[in-house]
Amino acid sequence: MTTRLVLIRHGITEWNKDRRYCGCKDVSLSRQGRLQAAKLRKRFNKSAADFDKIYCSDRKRALQTRAIIFGRSEFIRLNGLREINFGVFEGLKHEEIMEKFPAVYRRWLADPYKARIPQAEHMRVFKKRVQNAIKKILQANSGKTIAVVCHGGVIGILVSGILKSRDFWKYVPSAASLTIVEHKDNKFRIKKFNDKRHLG
Repeated sequence: MTTRLVLIRHGITEWNKDRRYCGCKDVSLSRQGRLQAAKLRKRFNKSAADFDKIYCSDRKRALQTRAIIFGRSEFIRLNGLREINFGVFEGLKHEEIMEKFPAVYRRWLADPYKARIPQAEHMRVFKKRVQNAIKKILQANSGKTIAVVCHGGVIGILVSGILKSRDFWKYVPSAASLTIVEHKDNKFRIKKFNDKRHLG
């Protein structure tokens, strides 16, 4: 049986707009982010009927996105879907990090799997956490269609892992986008990536 995961990145936040690193910090949606989520709701015909179950990260921006799209529909909060912890980079812009932590930042941008950000979650640990969360969802929902409201990094680490790519950044989707992954016979297939036509 094929299990279908509809991965929804939360709407944009002020930190996203300011290009600040936003991982474990609990930041709310911006006005624009709420409007983006409302457009997703229209795309889903204002109903959760097409989904057998809804899972969501425990961060405000994901929970708010879920609430706008699916209203009072039941859902499961899953901490394993939380964004990566960026450690000392949290809340900082590119230029601020270059000023405070230039060496480690350059190494991390070049290869986030090798470099270590002080106080941050290592990429391998993050990848394992996300894989475990997705495995838990798949085991509980064989043959079903599942909505997963989460974060760009979560989707990026999952997709890059499926494609066996270390180019994590290439697969971080846009805010309020859809990525659809199917799972059958222990194999993943990416059916759609970073679909944002509803935002047009």
